[in-house]
Amino acid sequence: MAAHELHHVQQAGTSIATVLRPASLEAAAQQLRDTPDARLLAGGSDLLLDLQRGGPGAPITVVDLSGIEGFRQITESDEDIILAGGVTHAQVVAHAGLTAHALPLVQACAEIGSPQLRNRATVAGNIATASPANDSISALMALGASLELCRAEADGTLSTREVPIAEFFDGFRSTVMAADEVIRSIRVPKLAANERGAWVKLGLRKAQAISVVHAGLVVGIDEGVVSSARLAMGSVAATVVVIGEFEDALNGRPLDDDVITAAAEAAGAAVSPIDDVRATAEYRAAVIEPLLARALRAIRDDAVVTPDEPPVLAVGAADAWPTANGQAITDDVEIEVTVNGTTVRADGAASRTLLDWLRDKAGGWSSLTGTKEGCAEGECGACTVSLDGAAVMSCLVAAAQADQGTVVTIEGLAEPDGPTPLQTAFVDCFAVQCGFCIPGFVMAGTSLLEEVPNPTDEQIDIALSGNLCRCTGYYPIREAVRTAARGANSATA
Repeated sequence: MAAHELHHVQQAGTSIATVLRPASLEAAAQQLRDTPDARLLAGGSDLLLDLQRGGPGAPITVVDLSGIEGFRQITESDEDIILAGGVTHAQVVAHAGLTAHALPLVQACAEIGSPQLRNRATVAGNIATASPANDSISALMALGASLELCRAEADGTLSTREVPIAEFFDGFRSTVMAADEVIRSIRVPKLAANERGAWVKLGLRKAQAISVVHAGLVVGIDEGVVSSARLAMGSVAATVVVIGEFEDALNGRPLDDDVITAAAEAAGAAVSPIDDVRATAEYRAAVIEPLLARALRAIRDDAVVTPDEPPVLAVGAADAWPTANGQAITDDVEIEVTVNGTTVRADGAASRTLLDWLRDKAGGWSSLTGTKEGCAEGECGACTVSLDGAAVMSCLVAAAQADQGTVVTIEGLAEPDGPTPLQTAFVDCFAVQCGFCIPGFVMAGTSLLEEVPNPTDEQIDIALSGNLCRCTGYYPIREAVRTAARGANSATA
C-alpha cells in the first residue's frame, strides 16, 4: 500500500531522536539556547500530535520540562494567583483558590479534553499552541492575565519579561514568544470584590469537544450599575479576540434584559466569524448572541455554575511526577520504569510514545498488549494507563517522560486471587462485547473508584468521558462501575 493511501495516523511523522530532561528551568533555557532547533515538551498532548501530523522530517531534539522541580506549583497572594509553567488543567480544576477567585479559568480547564488529557496537558502549553479554539485563552484574557517569559543569556543568567496575554498572539497559531523562550509562569489577577466572571462554550458534543465558540466574561457591578466589563471570544477569528464593543454597551448601565440584549448584539456585530470543519460562519454568527446573553443573565442572577466539589480528576492516591536528573535519552539509552510492580529497563524510549514502548519494549517475554491503540490522538481512551498515580492517554505521553516513574496497565490490576471487583462487574453486567476498548474503560474506572469510592452517575460519566465504545451503548459500563462501587462499600460497611 502506498503511503498516500494510509490513514494519517498510520503514516510516518517526524520522530524524536533525543529527549533532554533538565532538572531546572535554568538548564532548560540553556539547552534551548544551545540547541536552536529544539522543541519544548511539557504535557505532550499537542506536540506529539503535531509531529505525527506534520509528516516525515529530520528527527528532532526536545527539551522536556515535565521533570523540573517546582514547575507544577500554584502560589496565591492577596492580589493574584501564579501558575508555574508546568501546571496542568487538572491542577487548576482542583484548586480551591482559583475556583473562588478566578472561576472562568476553572470552568475552561474543566472542559478541555478528558480527565486523562487534563492530567497531562498544561495551561502554558494550551497558550503556546496558540489555536483560537484553545479554551483557556479566552478565560485568561477576560481575567487580565499576563505571562512571564524567560530565556538564557550568554553569561548563563536568566532574563525575564512580562507580556499581557492579550498581546501575546500575533496571528493564527503564532505568538510573540521567541524560539529560545519558555513560559515561566502565568499571573492571574483575582476577581475584585465587585466582579463576577463566567466562561461559556458551545461544542458539537458533551465531552472531548473542540469549541465552536468559547468566551470568557468578567463584569464589575457597583450599586446595580456595570462599572467594568471584559469579553474575550475564541473560535471566531484567527486569534482569540477581546471585544471592546461589549464593554462599551455595558458600562454605566444596569444589567437588565434590554442592556444584556444590546451587549450581546454589539459583541456579535463586532466579529466576522470564521468557517471551518466544525461550523459555518453563519452558524457561529447565529449562536454568539444567545450564548453571551445567557452568560450575562447567569452573572446578573448569581447563577454561574461552578464545577463539581470535589471534581473528578482520575487521580488515585498518589500524583507526583518524578523529578528529572538531567538525562539525555536517545533510543540507545535504557529508561527505568516500575511497570505493574516490577522494575523494567528497556531502550527505544526517545522515539516512542508510552503506548508503543509498553507494547514493543517493556513486556519482554511477557507481552503487555492489553493497552490498545484506537485512535493515536487521545480521543478514544483505549490506551489509558496509570502513570505516577494518574490516568493518562499513553498514546500522547512520550515514553522518555516515564523514566523513574510508575506505570500500571490492565495486566497489573488483577489481584492475587483473581480479577478485581470492577473487572468482575464488567463481566457480570455484560459490559464487554468485542473487548477492544474495555482495558481503557477498566483503567479509567479504577482511577475513579480510587478517588471517589461511591460516585454518582454524573461523576462516572465525567471519569469515562475520554473513553469511546462502539458495542455496548455505555449503560452496561456505567452499571459495572456502580456495581463495583456498591460491592466495595458494602464490604467496608
